[in-house]
Amino acid sequence: MKHTLVVAALAASIASTTPALADTVVVTADRMIDVLASRVVDRPQVTITDGRIVAIGSQGAAIPAGARLVELPGQTLMPGFIDMHVHLTSDPRLNGYRGLEFTDNFWTVVGVANAKKTLEAGFTTVRNVGSANYDDVALKQGIERGYVPGPRIVPATYAIGATGGHCDSTEFPPSVTVPNPAIANSPDEIRATVRRLRKYGAEVIKFCGTGGVFSKTDTVGGQQYSLAEMTALVDEAHMLGLKVAVHAHGAAGIKDALRAGVDTIEHASLADEEAFALAKQHGAYFSMDVYDDDYILAEGEKNGTFAESLEKERQIGRRQRETFKAATAAGVKMVFGTDAGVYPNGDNAKQFATMVAWGMTPMQALRAATVTAAEALGRSSDVGAIAVGRYGDLVAVEGDPLVDVTRLQSVAFVMKGGVVYKGPTPRAP
Repeated sequence: MKHTLVVAALAASIASTTPALADTVVVTADRMIDVLASRVVDRPQVTITDGRIVAIGSQGAAIPAGARLVELPGQTLMPGFIDMHVHLTSDPRLNGYRGLEFTDNFWTVVGVANAKKTLEAGFTTVRNVGSANYDDVALKQGIERGYVPGPRIVPATYAIGATGGHCDSTEFPPSVTVPNPAIANSPDEIRATVRRLRKYGAEVIKFCGTGGVFSKTDTVGGQQYSLAEMTALVDEAHMLGLKVAVHAHGAAGIKDALRAGVDTIEHASLADEEAFALAKQHGAYFSMDVYDDDYILAEGEKNGTFAESLEKERQIGRRQRETFKAATAAGVKMVFGTDAGVYPNGDNAKQFATMVAWGMTPMQALRAATVTAAEALGRSSDVGAIAVGRYGDLVAVEGDPLVDVTRLQSVAFVMKGGVVYKGPTPRAP
């Protein structure tokens, strides 16, 4: 008996110190877009071990023993896309008062479906900038634990806003109270709210600096926080190691947010040349949802969107696109942000063509959704490029998206962290 126990203990000790066999996948394609160098590489061979890229070479190089192979003939390989502005727990078909038909937890279920659609569309990382009930944190936890498929999520939880502002519920009479733990009205209240959201899982802070399209009673560009309030919010968030995104359409609110030190301007519809200069001075990024206008005006009335919101969209949609073109020409750092949830999640890639139509090259648009977005997230070490050490987040499309950018709307292959979620299953070479 004693001998048996000794042998068992020795076997357990060996098992605990012997590393498990590494999971290695090798991916080949006709070409690869190197977004770091803005160039195309022919016949690439990318090796991913335990979810991280360990080698990038040319086809014909040795394949590690035990590795599995994915071959993508005729396809172009790219890094997984990053969308910097989504609302996974929203459905644009349930707009206006229609959302009141559902229980609070219904929206988490919506998020599960949207997360899968988003990942299968090639978006392996997203920044979710506003959801109720900490739903985006729940979704992130479910994805990371393997319960449901979805992209990597950087959650903001609630968006912070002023009473009566864009982030408040303004569509009800005084007799109807809508609880919102992120409504704050002074520098001290704002600081406390930042701390509370961080406590419950926020990894980025989002606040409403101006009015918006989908809030019923405010003006789309009117400033809603003072410079002092914005500065308190940004200082608190940065002290806690969090980046800050501001919803801002109007020029005055955009410029005060930049003076306060925000990291990204969401929408930026009415930004002017002074705002462009401030963004460049402070190193801030613009995240402009320039595809939305098409969907909102085509489908909004059918979806129950308030008439007031449709009118605001008619006023601002084209102006935002003109601002996008001017900001790109001025050299403002631009990231890919769609506001998916305002239009259907999973259709995120439709924005690439709009960005190209309004002044970007296909390579610039792709970089906005990869390397530049990763920089804005502060995550250049793990996402945003096909590079050694970064996650094995890869997508591929048929043909060449630098010739026809609409090909990005039909992703044929998706890998996140070395796991294939769409496309051919890895096989023995």
